[in-house]
Amino acid sequence: MRFGVIGTNWITEEFIQAGQEVEGFSLQAVYSRTIERAKEFADKYHAPFAYNSLEEMAASKKIDAVYIASPNSCHAEQAIQCMDAGLHVLCEKPLASNAIEVEEMIEAAKRNDVLLMEAVKSTLLPNFFAIQDNLHKLGKVRRFIASNCQYSSRYDAYREGKVLRAFDPAFSNGALMDIGIYCLYPVLILFGRPDDIKAEGIVLDSGVDGEGSMLLKYREMDAIISFSKITTSYQPAEIQGEDATMVIDRINHLKEVDIRYRDGRIEQVTRPQTPKTMHYEIREFLHLARSGGRQSATNSHEVSKMAMQVMDEARRQMGIVFPADPWPCRSWMKREDRWGLFFQRIEKNSKQGEGVWDENV
Repeated sequence: MRFGVIGTNWITEEFIQAGQEVEGFSLQAVYSRTIERAKEFADKYHAPFAYNSLEEMAASKKIDAVYIASPNSCHAEQAIQCMDAGLHVLCEKPLASNAIEVEEMIEAAKRNDVLLMEAVKSTLLPNFFAIQDNLHKLGKVRRFIASNCQYSSRYDAYREGKVLRAFDPAFSNGALMDIGIYCLYPVLILFGRPDDIKAEGIVLDSGVDGEGSMLLKYREMDAIISFSKITTSYQPAEIQGEDATMVIDRINHLKEVDIRYRDGRIEQVTRPQTPKTMHYEIREFLHLARSGGRQSATNSHEVSKMAMQVMDEARRQMGIVFPADPWPCRSWMKREDRWGLFFQRIEKNSKQGEGVWDENV
């Protein structure tokens, strides 16, 4: 399969390096906002074509699929443009800015009969399937606990007064969207949609969450997840059952999984996996494309939709609104708190050509 990549950052480099391990993967094209950067990146990874026009790359007939690793706020528009050109799309998490955009992307995939998959790598790892296959050994599951807290190197700049993309709501970023999703996705795949959601967070002055936590309530269990880009945690994840507890070293990498029984026995259920963990999402994507599949059975459209709906509700409770969201209204701008100032700043920037504001919203 001939791939084009959108985005020339470190995650794209990891994707290409992992793809080189997968039979059938071929990097053909690179898109970047400037042709100089596109050519530089294409030369580095021996891609024959470079573009600074996404429309031109999508229509080129030189590629069969795209991997999207642009800012979160760009995912939906770029993915839909590519799918309308008949290309399969593997899009980095989170799939979009909100659930409405996810619905539009899924509709575009169906309309064009192409494959769309969210690139949450952790739930396609061998050790995630080890978790699924051994879950019954825990007895009735009562609690899921997971933490993904990684101090961002970009937070140093933020503390010095410079707001980079990682902490700018214009790009639909924040701790929940960027890394909290690694805690949320496994819960939804293993246990489905929660009955109730409670969310709290520390909202930075820029308007994104620096850290937060969520309690997902199910009929007979609960899930507690925490996420942060301003602190670091070393806690393992746990799935607690009445007969045993499953301990997972890191919820986003799943390198070690064991079961600890009440009688003191410890059963190792870890499976071997390559350190280049994006290998498995690429392999899944290629298998689906070859077999005519249009969505992953694991990272399915329904899971992508559920994840974004849960995150939308969590953001609502935390008071986080992105410019891409359809629900901000003019009444917010009359407020005297930081949210009023935030939306006033967005309008000012849009008038200066630095952003977009729909006058009808």
